[in-house]
Amino acid sequence: MMKGGLGNLMKQAQNMQENMKRAQAELANVEVEGIASNGLVKITMTCRNEVKRIKIDDALLSDDKEMLEDLLVIAINDAVRKAEATSQERMGGLMAGLPIPPGMKLPF
Repeated sequence: MMKGGLGNLMKQAQNMQENMKRAQAELANVEVEGIASNGLVKITMTCRNEVKRIKIDDALLSDDKEMLEDLLVIAINDAVRKAEATSQERMGGLMAGLPIPPGMKLPF
């Protein structure tokens, strides 16, 4: 009986690993948008943190360089946080039902 339980556990682990690989591949195509200054700066990136587009409102092009740099940092950080949240949400569903201690984060 114990042998069957272990085999079943191994099969579950293998299925979970395959599902995680598939989900990670899908996340590479999911895009999020980071925004700064009410949308004057927008960063579009995938949930694998690959920046796809940067949009800067024309009104900012005449402003000082340091402010624009700061807004880019804010928008990028916003996009990274959204990508992480989306990844955690999608990958977390795969972990439901597994005996993982509360608060433990797995590397996605």
